[in-house]
Amino acid sequence: MSALSDVQPQALPIWQRMRVWATAHATADLYQGLVPAAVPYFVLERNLSYSAASGLALAATFGSALPQLPIGLLADRRRMPWLGPLGLILAALGVGLAGVFASYPVVFAMLLLSGLGVAMFHPPAGRDARAAAAHSATAMSLFAAGGSVGFFLAPALATPLLDAMGLSALALFIPPAVLMAFVLSRHQQRQAARLTTVPPAVGTDRPRMFALLIPVEVARSCISFGINTFVALYWIKELGASSALGGTALTLGLAGGIAGTLLGGRIGDRFGLTRTIQLGNAALIPAFGALLLVRDPYVALVCVVVLGVTANIPLAVLVKLGQDYLPSRPGTAAGVTLGLAVSAGGLFQPVLGLIADHHGPRGAFVTLAFMPLLAIALSAGLKPPR
Repeated sequence: MSALSDVQPQALPIWQRMRVWATAHATADLYQGLVPAAVPYFVLERNLSYSAASGLALAATFGSALPQLPIGLLADRRRMPWLGPLGLILAALGVGLAGVFASYPVVFAMLLLSGLGVAMFHPPAGRDARAAAAHSATAMSLFAAGGSVGFFLAPALATPLLDAMGLSALALFIPPAVLMAFVLSRHQQRQAARLTTVPPAVGTDRPRMFALLIPVEVARSCISFGINTFVALYWIKELGASSALGGTALTLGLAGGIAGTLLGGRIGDRFGLTRTIQLGNAALIPAFGALLLVRDPYVALVCVVVLGVTANIPLAVLVKLGQDYLPSRPGTAAGVTLGLAVSAGGLFQPVLGLIADHHGPRGAFVTLAFMPLLAIALSAGLKPPR
């Protein structure tokens, strides 16, 4: 065996061993981000009602959320290296073909298929990314940030194409997933050739701590979803800004989220995982307070960057801590933390919508400003992994 084949992945620089996983995660979450970006075009081009269009978004959400737990359990029992690449292809096919077919039931089924593809990707990818990251929260933050980059790029890439070509432009997003699936499959083959032994799980499963971690992540997910949903409306309705500036606020908040995910990994390596989660929860309170106090829409752009950073500091750390609490089942832990718990935040948005109907987007943000108190209370019981 060559010297290169004898090199364990953990001996490589962090970016070198995580770049394929981060890029694959960005690709998978790109297709999740394409669905909300395309919903307005389904309304305009297909004359769908708002409720019917919301049903399409829910199809993708449920398709990606519900299967992740059983897929995670399966990924922990069987290696199945083809599962992640196949998931990427199905995610792309579902979104791409949804823009081609005119029948609503068929489009609904295609978005369910796309969601299933995303669900097939996350648990095995989270399992194998953890093995590549070893004990580094910084390395896992690169993997988690890849997903944030995918969400960030989706509207930026899709909007001009949808404006120019209509919904049929969604089919143009199929080839990138096929290419990434090939790259990921080859990468997994090289990794398998390099590993001479399979490292055993380190630590003891702590299901009670994992059960406590889930509501912490759900609370955090509700906050992140709420910020992304109402930030542009807050600028337009409350600060009197243009829709373009509202879109800028959303973009800056998402960019801050990417930076916060990477920063959280470094803080986690330096100060510990549970302390990083508790720090991120506490930092949200002054971040929300600053945004609600500032009335100048341009000064508030600085505040929304800070809010995006603080809202995402615990993101990668929560994923890694979940896998540390269930070291014998990293695929299951990834499926729950990356899938079920995160998607649960989307289910809270109708409640925020009702609040915004009666009290405006500011009322929604005031509600979100109190939610870190719940996250702080829950995270106080988290203990460092053994």
